[in-house]
Amino acid sequence: MPEHSQDHIETVRVRRAPKISVFLILGAALGVLVAMILTFAFNGTAEVSPNTGVVYSQGQVFGFLTLICAPIGLALGGIVALVLDRRSRRHTREVAVDHESVQVDPERGADGAGQAR
Repeated sequence: MPEHSQDHIETVRVRRAPKISVFLILGAALGVLVAMILTFAFNGTAEVSPNTGVVYSQGQVFGFLTLICAPIGLALGGIVALVLDRRSRRHTREVAVDHESVQVDPERGADGAGQAR
């Protein structure tokens, strides 16, 4: 099949940028870990709550703390990712790349004649 190709050199900017989703997931996981540590470090489940008059199980305390700590960890992970992203913009460099585009004409055969159908 005949091909038509074009070749030209372009200048592009290259930088290493952090994957923000990884930082968000790690921040949320760190928040869950902190909630787990707080649940087992302070034994507040043995007595009646002065506010509600109910005794909460460790699972309920862990759930409440996770609802608080996971979003905080998520936000902190996002902030760290944004700071690292801003920092990576300073280390941007320009690189020359060879850009080649090839177009194949499907209507023509190998000898240049049209194919019979």
